[in-house]
Amino acid sequence: MVIKMPIYTKAGLPVNEILRKKKIQILEDLEGENNIQSNLLQIAILNLMPLKEDTELQLLRKLATSGKNIKITFVNVASYICKTTPTEHMKRFYSTFEEIKNKYFDGLIITGAPVEQMNFEDVIYWNELTKIMSWSESHVKSTLHICWGAQAGLYYHYGIAKHLLNNKMFGVFNHKIDDYNSKILFSFSDGFKAPHSRHTTVYKEDIIKIPELRIVSESDEAGVFIVENKEKEQLFVTGHLEYAADTLDKEYKRDLFKGLETKMPENYYKDNNPEEGPVFSWKENGDKIYSNWINYYL
Repeated sequence: MVIKMPIYTKAGLPVNEILRKKKIQILEDLEGENNIQSNLLQIAILNLMPLKEDTELQLLRKLATSGKNIKITFVNVASYICKTTPTEHMKRFYSTFEEIKNKYFDGLIITGAPVEQMNFEDVIYWNELTKIMSWSESHVKSTLHICWGAQAGLYYHYGIAKHLLNNKMFGVFNHKIDDYNSKILFSFSDGFKAPHSRHTTVYKEDIIKIPELRIVSESDEAGVFIVENKEKEQLFVTGHLEYAADTLDKEYKRDLFKGLETKMPENYYKDNNPEEGPVFSWKENGDKIYSNWINYYL
């Protein structure tokens, strides 16, 4: 049974009420009050996804399964103005890097971003992101990089390039374990499922050239999945175990509505039929990987 402990967020964060309805204990960090913060794990989330509230909800759901008291600080890049989330939301609930750069955190999550087909240096906030990734090596105990965030981290820290795929990697795929000694996959078994949604990839042969890095998990279909630097406690995850059951469905239908050429997500819908709805085959895996990160790395 998963024990859910309080998550401390800023007062008034809209997803708080959604999480409470799901029986997740949310305590609001009121300005001017010190809610036993000395006893909390401090986790910063650099949210680069366009739909900020969806990502907030997904990650807070996963972090709540760890059995630890956690204080969340949402961070945004100052060099880019998000067009899909109200400015008031960003000002009220997010901190800039300048506001947190003198603080220390137990954990940092760097999310994906819809810029993967651009060169890293062409991304408008790339310089700011590199400052954050450099800062993380001295101010964060463990950093979890997700999807494009993983590719960006591997490129910045280790010079590993990303490569454009012929077809979008889109769906839910089986994965095997390469490193059974890695605690991030504690209690996992071979054949676990995880969703992917990306146009680019990193090559296994580039990663194994770097002595500090270990491939923890990969997929015959989706390629490298989890890469780890044990000494620096850096994790790079190319998929999305934080995704909700309907995330890929929303993305698929959004693209269809826009008239884009898009294939149906693989191994996702019941009987491979969108009308039957998705099968949430990775929920437990997502809960475990975030719980393992918090309990064994932070």
